Amino acid sequence: MLLNTLLAVRRHSESLIDPLQPEDLGLQGMEDASPPKWHLAHTNWFFETFLLQPHLPGHQACDPRWSVLFNSYYEAVGARHPRPQRGLISRPGIDEVMRWRSDVDEGLSRLWESAEPTQIQLAELGLHHEQQHQELLLMDLLDGFSRQPLEPIYAPKSDFVAVKPPGEAKWLSCGGGLVAIGHQGVDADGGFHFDNEAPRHRLWLEAFALQDRLVTNSEYRAFMADGGYQRADLWMSEGWSHCQRQNWESPRYWRGEGPAWEWQEEFTLMGRQPLHPDAPVRHLSWFEADAFARWAGARLPSEGEWEIARLQHGEAMGQAHDHLWQWTSSPYRPYPGFQPAAGAIGEYNGKFMSSQFVLRGSCWLTPPGHGRDTYRNFYPPASRWMASGVRLAR
Repeated sequence: MLLNTLLAVRRHSESLIDPLQPEDLGLQGMEDASPPKWHLAHTNWFFETFLLQPHLPGHQACDPRWSVLFNSYYEAVGARHPRPQRGLISRPGIDEVMRWRSDVDEGLSRLWESAEPTQIQLAELGLHHEQQHQELLLMDLLDGFSRQPLEPIYAPKSDFVAVKPPGEAKWLSCGGGLVAIGHQGVDADGGFHFDNEAPRHRLWLEAFALQDRLVTNSEYRAFMADGGYQRADLWMSEGWSHCQRQNWESPRYWRGEGPAWEWQEEFTLMGRQPLHPDAPVRHLSWFEADAFARWAGARLPSEGEWEIARLQHGEAMGQAHDHLWQWTSSPYRPYPGFQPAAGAIGEYNGKFMSSQFVLRGSCWLTPPGHGRDTYRNFYPPASRWMASGVRLAR
């Protein structure tokens, strides 16, 4: 990995706040989201804490109180500011955060002159970590903007335009048997992967089929019109409780008047936009995706089925990447033989392997290089603010 690549990624992170007003930088719409300023500070804290402080002689560490403010979940590092209160952090201001980022960039440049291979590997993890937060920053911002009466616009051309494959959805038949999934390792292709994508392992799949495209707004509207949000028989018990308690009646950002299935707009990073019937339905929880699949007489694919379908059908499995993350039926668990890294860095993925479901693919906000067929995204089943969609299996 080249230093210029790392610094370019960090410049891109900073460019994401260019369209924002100063008041937007501390916006936190819910406790699961974080303000834009926090994302910039936290990704900087990662390099400061895991690379510069332990490995760069003479490095001037940041104010130790900032480590409390911008530590996300690394228990081994020390105390943390409560996540639901990140929007209350008005200091340090954005100017101080940007100067801190500049100082860290300078430190990374000095470290690079004599960095050992293990330090380069850690810097590469930091690079991909920062790219993850680029996507999160925009998804969190969409949530925050959606809660405001003035419905702010982030930037022109910040949403995606999906092209529906011609004709009706087709089923892609896949052979079953003993198959292997997971990343083959750096030695196999020279590419980066997160630890939760490995080790590669074998599992048994019965023959199955996946649809060649994602579920559309018009298809999901039919589910809504048929009482999909009023029929308890379609929902998991926990999901039905969320649906009732939170008054779910449509995907997260649909807007309109009258019955929800007649709504014709959705809120996006470009503000309120027409709801295109052939575009993939998005911003659904796992519970909604699962209920829709049951209503449609189908099911959600397992993550193994998703990966093998891509292997067997390639580009014929349309909209696999750069559209929406796709819910699977697979709980987020470690692969057989998984071992987290030693020390605090081992908390990156391993300790979250419970009470969540895996999503596969990538979305239009996903940075280049993260659209791997082995990539395992994960969220709690009630989450619906992120760019999630549905692909059916049977």
